[in-house]
Amino acid sequence: MPHDHDHHGHSHTPPSNNAAFAIGVTLNLGFVVAEVVYGLSAHSLALLSDAGHNLSDVFGLLIAWGAIHIGKSLPTKRRTYGLRRSSILAALTNAIVLLIVVGGIMWEAIGRFFHPETVAGSTVIWVAAAGVVINTVSALLFMAGRERDLNIKGAFLHMAGDAAVSLGVVFIGFAIRATGWHWLDPAVSILIGGVIVWGTWGLLRESLNLAMDAVPAGIDPHAVEEYLAGLAGVRAVHDLHIWGMSTTESALTVHLVMPQPPTDDKFLHHLGHELHEQFEIDHITIQIEHGNADVTCHQEPAHVV
Repeated sequence: MPHDHDHHGHSHTPPSNNAAFAIGVTLNLGFVVAEVVYGLSAHSLALLSDAGHNLSDVFGLLIAWGAIHIGKSLPTKRRTYGLRRSSILAALTNAIVLLIVVGGIMWEAIGRFFHPETVAGSTVIWVAAAGVVINTVSALLFMAGRERDLNIKGAFLHMAGDAAVSLGVVFIGFAIRATGWHWLDPAVSILIGGVIVWGTWGLLRESLNLAMDAVPAGIDPHAVEEYLAGLAGVRAVHDLHIWGMSTTESALTVHLVMPQPPTDDKFLHHLGHELHEQFEIDHITIQIEHGNADVTCHQEPAHVV
């Protein structure tokens, strides 16, 4: 059985976004320090919880930034795909760390309901307002690349979510000043945790799916199979596998039964081009079988991997 490969002439190296990451890390790290200082002085759990969230974002940005550079490493005899999967592990790590931080925020917030502290509403307002500006700027830095890379998407969602959360804290600061209801501070902390979980859950699910070699979210495997089955000369399609090599690249292997297989590489090159253009699948490996009645491919049954 001939075993054919098609490698595209497209560049798969994701943009480094060095400036975006550097600015984002610097702005958010400085803001974390300010939130801790003013959160302690104002006795505001909302500010301290948001500081913990922002610190996890700094950690996440550093991991994503490092993973993008590590993922550019060349293949070796031992690691034939290079270290591309590091970007998937980075996205998964970011999601898990963020959820752990949320657990700590909610635990502390519940305790504050039973032991409330006086909160300086004015300090909360001004610090949170600064957070709106910083997180909005940070989100805009990652807006352009969010559709191409799950890591960039994660960074964008975190920064955009932080901006929304900080805006909510501003309103709560005004509410505390107007009403004197200091229980609003832990209540908002729990609300912040809920917003973070809601925004992170999709990132966790998608990164976990990629880590388990699931079909990337943007690819319809049924459409790919129908396309392959409809090719001229193809009698059957089996052993189709599609998975993410990284957060920006996908791969495919498949067996095509062709009683009269092509005599040159034009078919493979055209097929590789179409799979890339229609489904954004980059690394293609195709095995062509004649479909002889006396020989059965042991990988033909759908339940066999």
